[in-house]
Formats: sequence, structure tokens, C-alpha cells
Amino acid sequence: MKATDHLVHEHEAVLKMIKILEAIAQKLDKGENVWASDLEAALNFLRVFVDKCHHGKEENILFPKLVETGIPNEGGPVGMMLREHVIGRGYIAGFAEGTAKYKAGDMQAIAEITENIRGYGELLTSHIFKENNVLYKMADMHLTPQQQIELLADFEKLEDEVIGSGKHEEYHKLLERLEQQYLS
Repeated sequence: MKATDHLVHEHEAVLKMIKILEAIAQKLDKGENVWASDLEAALNFLRVFVDKCHHGKEENILFPKLVETGIPNEGGPVGMMLREHVIGRGYIAGFAEGTAKYKAGDMQAIAEITENIRGYGELLTSHIFKENNVLYKMADMHLTPQQQIELLADFEKLEDEVIGSGKHEEYHKLLERLEQQYLS
């Protein structure tokens, strides 16, 4: 498996969470109850699995390696992806603020939650498409098989250090539970 294949596989989990979040937003739009604990679990997934782990692999390991191989950062695809990560963090922060208010009983926060869920979903869906179909293909052309192996090892090390051993599996179980609850 190439390092880029590993990241594409993680994208599948992110896209599943985006579908779940849209289903949650639709329930909220209809005035239906959504457990605050489910919103908090989704936020944890976005903050840890997506941002710390997945984006951490890109920002701290893959992107610097790509810049080393000649793929431009400033004004190039790496810089664009980094800017989109920052924008995504803004949506996550808005989602978190709305969730805290909702948990405290403020039903006005529903609009804040759904707006940030949808903004994040649109951003990440487009972002993932660009990474899978442009940036990762460029990476595969520039990285040697040995570099791909080294990147994978670095990814595993980051994952163990940042989220801990076995956490990936826990996040996949969370996805399964939320998928069954909101997409069935």
C-alpha cells in the first residue's frame, strides 16, 4: 500500500461522517431531537481523526516531502490544501460553539450547528476530491516507492503518538453506530 492509498482510505471515513452530519442537520432542520452526545462524538471525530491524525499526516509528513520533491507550496496545490485545512477548523469551531449552546438548551444554536456542518461538508467534499484526483496523483508521480514506504511508517508513528493505538478502530465503530442511527 502506498502512503497516498492510506490517505484515500481515510478520506472514505471522512466522507461517511459528512453524510452522517448532513442527516443530523436534516433532523435538526425538521425540529427533531438529536442527542448532544452524538454531536460531541462527531466533533471528536472531526477534531481528532480528521484534523489531528489525517491532516497531521498531510501537514507534518506528506506536504513537506512533496515540497522537497518540487511540488510548490506557495501559490501551488500544497498551499491551497493548507488554507482549506484552516477554513475547515473554523467550521469545526463554529460547530463546537453551536453544540455547547444546544447542549445547554439553546435551540437557537441549531442554525449555527447546521450552517457549520454544511459549510464543512461542502468544503471537505471538494477538498477530498482535489486531494484524491490531483495532489495525490502528483505525489505518486514524484515519490519513489521507498519514499512511500517511509511515509507510511511515519504515518503509523504519528497515529500512535497523536491518537494512540487502537483509536482508529474505535472511530470506525463510531462511524458504524452513527451510520446505523442516522443513515438507515
